[in-house]
Amino acid sequence: MSEPGAWGTDPAAAGPEGRLASGEPIGPEDDVERSLRPRRLGDFIGQDAVKQQLAIFLQAARQRGEALDHVLLAGPPGLGKTSLAGIVAEELGAGFHVTSGPVLERKGDLAAVLTALEPHDVLFIDEIHRLNRAIEEVLYPAMEDFQLDVVLGQGPSARTLRLDLPRFTLIGATTRTGLLTTPLRARFGVFHRLNYYGAGELAAIVHRSARLLGVEVDDDGAAAMAARSRGTPRIANRLLRRVRDVAQVRGAARIDRAVAEEALELLEVDALGLEELDRQILRRLAETFEGRPVGLGTLADSVGEAADTIEDVYEPYLLQEGLLKRTPRGRVATPRAFRHLGLDPPAAEQTGLF
Repeated sequence: MSEPGAWGTDPAAAGPEGRLASGEPIGPEDDVERSLRPRRLGDFIGQDAVKQQLAIFLQAARQRGEALDHVLLAGPPGLGKTSLAGIVAEELGAGFHVTSGPVLERKGDLAAVLTALEPHDVLFIDEIHRLNRAIEEVLYPAMEDFQLDVVLGQGPSARTLRLDLPRFTLIGATTRTGLLTTPLRARFGVFHRLNYYGAGELAAIVHRSARLLGVEVDDDGAAAMAARSRGTPRIANRLLRRVRDVAQVRGAARIDRAVAEEALELLEVDALGLEELDRQILRRLAETFEGRPVGLGTLADSVGEAADTIEDVYEPYLLQEGLLKRTPRGRVATPRAFRHLGLDPPAAEQTGLF
């Protein structure tokens, strides 16, 4: 069974020769990241409602000696979807197979993955909403009837061979539930949406990761990193590793608030957890476009980033923090965004235009 990866790594299983599924060698940072991922449900911090439900479903499946029903995990990147998939496999004592929607380009790719499964194995498909429709059609009977239709030959002589598959658990992860087709979504028996983490949960994650890394962090240092982690464990662990670097170079025996804040300033992460591109987005809305509504494409071009990246990676947190608003006419910076940038909101906003 493949080892689960780590917070923040791409969902690729590590092979026996120290390489990812892509064939790239595993570096020291990858080893560290994989070591931070929780292996058991009891080690997973946060998402309490999801954990309670999963614990019941897992126990019931073990008692019946059956495969767990198919599971769909939704939510922004970095909240633990891949970790939970690995935990399910670990709790069931089953094999863990990892792939992603964009990787499965041909029907044969999916057939090769499905025919390699053993009974009760867990197949994790990240970014499942990016499966092409032809692959999705092959997946339907595999999920519902545990059968795979293989077409042999071409033209009039072609015939269909139906192969039986072992009962397995498919865990799909998506950052954009709205892009899933209704037939695919309906075939998942369990659906969980992961939410952003609170500051206390992130501080607990920082403490846990620090113990695994052999780094001493006091409560104030953990709180400083948690406050700037955008509600995301992946970011919290990334910040911890970079703060660890600063503490090592400075010769600090432990990470306190002063060391943490020095490192975060060096990383250009401000008090709200905004990085340079976040602030650039807000500056374009507030200064370049003078508070007027801006279309997503125009905004993306103005900061030199893909529209999908702006919408999927940066906007959710800016919306959550009340720094950005989506209107029928486009994106608008809120009064809080103006104040965060040290600017006065425009008069039109004060009259209720926004």
